[in-house]
Amino acid sequence: MTGSVSTSVASSWIDGTAVATGGGLHQVINPATGDPVAEYALASPADVDAAVASARAALPGWSGATPAERSAVLFALARLADRQADALVAEEVSQTGKPVRLADEFDVPGSVDNIEFFAGAARHLEGKATAEYSGDHTSSIRREAVGVVATITPWNYPLQMAVWKVLPALAAGCTVVIKPCELTPLTTLTLARLADEAGLPAGVFNVVTGLGGDVGTALAGHRDVDVVTFTGSTPVGRKVMAAAAVHGHRTQLELGGKAPFVVFDDADLDAAIQGAAAGALINSGQDCTAATRAIVARDIYDDFVAGVAEVFGKVVVGDPHDSDTDLGPLISMAHRAKVAGMVERAPAQGGRIVAGGTAPDLPGSFYLPTVIADVDEQSEVYRDEIFGPVLTVRSFTDDDDALRQANDTAYGLAASAWTRDVYRAQRASREINAGCVWLNDHIPIISEMPHGGVGASGFGKDMSDYSLEEYLTIKHVMSDITGVADKQWHRTVFAKR
Repeated sequence: MTGSVSTSVASSWIDGTAVATGGGLHQVINPATGDPVAEYALASPADVDAAVASARAALPGWSGATPAERSAVLFALARLADRQADALVAEEVSQTGKPVRLADEFDVPGSVDNIEFFAGAARHLEGKATAEYSGDHTSSIRREAVGVVATITPWNYPLQMAVWKVLPALAAGCTVVIKPCELTPLTTLTLARLADEAGLPAGVFNVVTGLGGDVGTALAGHRDVDVVTFTGSTPVGRKVMAAAAVHGHRTQLELGGKAPFVVFDDADLDAAIQGAAAGALINSGQDCTAATRAIVARDIYDDFVAGVAEVFGKVVVGDPHDSDTDLGPLISMAHRAKVAGMVERAPAQGGRIVAGGTAPDLPGSFYLPTVIADVDEQSEVYRDEIFGPVLTVRSFTDDDDALRQANDTAYGLAASAWTRDVYRAQRASREINAGCVWLNDHIPIISEMPHGGVGASGFGKDMSDYSLEEYLTIKHVMSDITGVADKQWHRTVFAKR
């Protein structure tokens, strides 16, 4: 398999400098081969203290910069990231094992677009019109940076998740300390270096590359941060929120998902089959919005199951650096064992494995695209997040049953409904409890629209202007315009003398 990155990288990026921390050595492993592609020293809680102090010191200067000045730096970062796209793709493929087409056509260009979006958004903050609402005062709204942002990102989309968290914070005038997953820190470190080259002042964007149990906990619970944002699993998200709550920090969480994929009997069946295959297999199913629960009308159920199984059987599994590869490995052997265990237990819980269900004879942590039909509504594979290339399928009797099943989950991140009937489509979009409902498609995202869920999928938004709200405070400024010392409202406190 081809493709490689540097075998030695800086441990962290603190105060505008690549830092070699003194923690134990940690290897970044290519999950397609099991070979190391980089080695670095882990950061420690002491490094978190240094990074937060750097961000705190840089806050007055960056938050006090004009929107135009911040925008110019972020546009410069977008141009540099675009010019370094090939290097970013190589790093992303090597550390995650995702197919090069996904990194080259989705992850990296999508990240560049997101940087450009927030470069523009920095100059377009909105608020209520300045006016004399009381008659005696002029009221105005100030939008001010919350302060120092602590963010923890996952391994499935390392570059995109860093951009989603860091860029709106920077656009709002905040400073940032980010802890990428220790498995996949390479593109986050590269992003920090490019931001420095773009003219971002030292201390505004810091990276610490330690383990979640010590560095992540220290960052989420640090007394000198103001906002804690996290993307990852629901159980870890709850721990992050608990750590942040000790100091009353604002939190934003984008957590797990178990997206329903509802196919009504009037849907374009071929489109639904193709959409289910793409939606279930993107990034080897390691996507919190992936199509995982197909809920299909009885009249077309058998044809749907057979059609998806046929498409799954044609998927090319192999070297992620090969442009012909459709499906790369899972992130690690340990994660593959977790996915395989859930699939292996499914038949005992009523599921029928129609396709896949095994690992191919390849090095690395690959797992074949898998369809499990007839799953019980209370089964593990139907209710719990698998985070692998696995689609479960159930039937429904009528529209009420379909929407009931769609909402029968603790999660609420994303969903889709497939129908030619505009009234069915609109009902589904209203009644499915999720942060995003796609109609006759599943997965596409755009920088202008928000991403975030409800319930066990978290709260708050990434992307779009809505995400800026996570990093801004609203200050009401009220100015007397009368010049009168003896105000009429004073009589509610003391009598005039």
